[in-house]
This record gives sequence, structure tokens and C-alpha cells, in this order.
Amino acid sequence: MPGLTGTGTGTDDATDDGVPRAPSLVVGVGAGRGVSGGEVLGLIGRVLDGAGLSLCCVTELATAEAKAGEPGLLAAADRLRLPLRAYTADVLAAVEVPNPSDVPRAAVGTPSVAEAAALAAAGEGGLLIVPKAKSAPPNGSPARATAAVARRGRAGNPAAADGVSGSRGPARAAAAPTSSSRTGSSPDAADESGAPRATVPVRDSQHSKENP
Repeated sequence: MPGLTGTGTGTDDATDDGVPRAPSLVVGVGAGRGVSGGEVLGLIGRVLDGAGLSLCCVTELATAEAKAGEPGLLAAADRLRLPLRAYTADVLAAVEVPNPSDVPRAAVGTPSVAEAAALAAAGEGGLLIVPKAKSAPPNGSPARATAAVARRGRAGNPAAADGVSGSRGPARAAAAPTSSSRTGSSPDAADESGAPRATVPVRDSQHSKENP
């Protein structure tokens, strides 16, 4: 796909006979203010290729509510024809992650965006299979995007979560209720209550100057 530095054509999610399984991966994305769609796309492609994962097995992107209105993130989701799910800072802060940071904590109120959003969207029994990675802009520019990949648990049926189907569609943002709580039982496993069902419009008035 144009805009991706990698092809994302790994076969990790294919059965022994080569027939792909239903989409089971979620990519969590952190976005600094002003990040370009190309930077987000390039990072997603690199992360998937590096882990031998297929873009065809990605069911959605996930991020923090405060970042859901970033034009570059929305452009990347549109280009990939993937829905964009957004979670409040309180929900993300309740998710145990292997690489928390004070930067997103100060910027958007949660120690993790990419890893926490991926695990939250993966639902009960979800696994973090690719930890947070930063983008690598040319000319030594500061990274403005982070990404992590989680695999949905058996209970995290992507077709039942928030009206998201296995088919690709225009990007849209859905926010989890503030009362939702998700925690992980280990650095790469989430013991969660499942993905929220209700679709809530996300206000894009909240932006941060920091890169989560």
C-alpha cells in the first residue's frame, strides 16, 4: 500500500493451509501534535513487517481520546480503511503495560497510549505481541508517532465490538465510556472486561504538544 514503508504481508495470522484467519490484530497508535499521515503509515508498516504480521489481519487502530482528532492519524486510518477507536485517559491509565512513560502521562493523563490502547481494544485475554516502537522521521526529526500491536483474545470478537465488522471501512472514532476499567495481568497480557459496545462521538478539541 502506498505510504507504507513495509508491505505488512507477513503470514503470522494464516492457518496451515494458507487461508487467513479473521482479522485479530489491533494497532495502538500514539500521535504527537502535527504528525503526518505518512509518518503514521510508515511506522505501522515497519512494525507489522518487523514482526512478520499481515496488514490484512488488522481490524482497527486505537488511540487516546485526546489524540483522535489529529489530522495525520485520521488520514492514516482513512488510507488503511480501518476504524479508529479512542479511549479516555482514565481507561488507558488502568491498563498495565511494559513500557509506561512520564511523557504521555504529563501530556494526556495516561502513562501509555500505544500499548494501552492496543490492549484495551484487544479485549479480555488480549496479548501485546509487539511492544511500543517510535517512528523514525528522516533528517533526524523528533518522532511524533508510536505504535504497538495486540492480538485479540478469544472473547474479543472484532465483529461484535462497537459495530466494527471484519470488512474495511472509512475511519471513524469511538470512545470508551469513562467508567470502563482495563488492567493487564502481565507485561504482555491484559485481564480486561472486553471492548465497549457503545459508539460515542469523540471531540477533537483536546491536543497535546508532547509525543505519547
